[in-house]
Amino acid sequence: MLTVHPQYITDTAGKKMVMIPESEFNTIMEELEALDDVRLFDEAKKEDDGERILFSDYLKERKAKNS
Repeated sequence: MLTVHPQYITDTAGKKMVMIPESEFNTIMEELEALDDVRLFDEAKKEDDGERILFSDYLKERKAKNS
């Protein structure tokens, strides 16, 4: 579990803002990126039709398309 130490401030317009140490911000961003990776993996699994091709065949097809 991530421990966050927020500080709350109000700007000159009266808008409330939250400040956290940079190390905590970086940790939060890393966690969000990891969660996004999981979401993308889950999405790809839903779309998986089970069809597989050899990587060498993929390269041949790609080369043919680009020629």
